[in-house]
Amino acid sequence: MPRLLRESRQLRRDDAAGRRWSAHNYPGGYTSYASACRLHRLSPTFAALQRAIDPHVAAFARALEFDLTGRELAMTDCWVNIMPAGTAHGLHLHPLATISGTFYVKTPRGCAALKLEDPRLERMMAAPPRRRGASRSNRPWVTLPAMAGSVVLFESWLRHEVPANPAGERVSISFNYGWF
Repeated sequence: MPRLLRESRQLRRDDAAGRRWSAHNYPGGYTSYASACRLHRLSPTFAALQRAIDPHVAAFARALEFDLTGRELAMTDCWVNIMPAGTAHGLHLHPLATISGTFYVKTPRGCAALKLEDPRLERMMAAPPRRRGASRSNRPWVTLPAMAGSVVLFESWLRHEVPANPAGERVSISFNYGWF
C-alpha cells in the first residue's frame, strides 16, 4: 500500500487537469476520474492492484448469479480519490458499468464511510420510519466503514455517497468492471 499511496499523491501533484476538474466537481478533494481514469493500464502498481481485485470481482459475480457465458468481466476504469477533512462526494451511481468498487489505501480513524442507498427508497412514500437498530436489510441506508487494505464491491446501479469526511486525508482507488 505504500506504493499506491505514494503514486496517488504524486498523481495529484502532476495532474493539473484533474486538479482543475476537482476544484469544480469535487470541492476540497482530488480525483483523477476525469483526467486519468485507466490507471491500471498506465502503472504497474495499479495493474497489480487490478490483479489482486479480479478474483474478488469474479467471486462476487458468481454470488450474484450473473450469466457471463462467452464473456468476462474486465476492469474498464480505475482512478484515485483523495478526500481531506470536510470533503464530501455526493449521491451518484456508475452508468455503463456492471460492478464497481473501492479499495481503501489510507483511512484515518473516524474518516467518512461509504453510504449505500436502498434502491427501493424512492418508492417508500408512505412507509413509517425504521426502528433504531433495524436489521441491515430493512434500513434505507447502509453505511460501510472505510478500512485501509479492504475492498468494497457493489453493483454499479446502486446509488451511493461519501458524507463529509470528519477526519484527516482519506485515500481510495475506485474502479468499474464491465462485461460488454
